[in-house]
Amino acid sequence: MDKLLAFKVFCLESYKSVHGLSGLAAHDVFSKYKVFDYISSCYDVLHSTGKQYIVSDIDDYIAHR
Repeated sequence: MDKLLAFKVFCLESYKSVHGLSGLAAHDVFSKYKVFDYISSCYDVLHSTGKQYIVSDIDDYIAHR
């Protein structure tokens, strides 16, 4: 598994855990708001931060879409 894919899975699992969602529900949110594209575009910055920051950043991104 390449690093970007592994990081996307980590982000999805982190988001799912924090928000108490099923994997499918979290994936639906990520697909609806194109979060995977966002993660890809910000990988260089996001991968060097912690779980709490990543989930908070994804929440902010979704809120502004």
